[in-house]
Amino acid sequence: MARSSGSFRPRKHAPMRLLSKLLAQLYSPNVILTRHTHLSGRVLGRLAVFMGPVRVFTCMTLELPWLDNKNKISCIPPGKYTMKFEYSGKFREFLWELKNVPNRSEIKIHVANYPSELLGCIALGLSHADIDADGLLDLVSSRKAVDRFHEAMNGATSSTITITD
Repeated sequence: MARSSGSFRPRKHAPMRLLSKLLAQLYSPNVILTRHTHLSGRVLGRLAVFMGPVRVFTCMTLELPWLDNKNKISCIPPGKYTMKFEYSGKFREFLWELKNVPNRSEIKIHVANYPSELLGCIALGLSHADIDADGLLDLVSSRKAVDRFHEAMNGATSSTITITD
């Protein structure tokens, strides 16, 4: 059924998208990941995208625990990293990949709900919740969060991410 022009309602996130586009003309996106909870088997955090002084996106994160930066079983060290938006053959989609991580490669920001779906990468979600009834927090709505993150990056193909504990 077609809508009449008088019944048009803008999408919920339309004002933020417009703001992001305007700010992108002046600034490059800057990403900040703050790890706030270190639990057995997982690290929980919050990721924010800034265009200059304005935060245009926020979501929750999930990573593997710190195990001395060991490949495929540890989160990466805190620090500032370059990111590139590249095609991933494994995931069959374009994803952000962190570059120049000491002794590591292929560190992606991707969809995942549980630490078992990670090999040292960073997962995004809209919230933390115990979705598998094991008593531990997981990520909810990961696909939506990754899609919104990509939108917030507003067509950029490179950026930086600062990770803090």
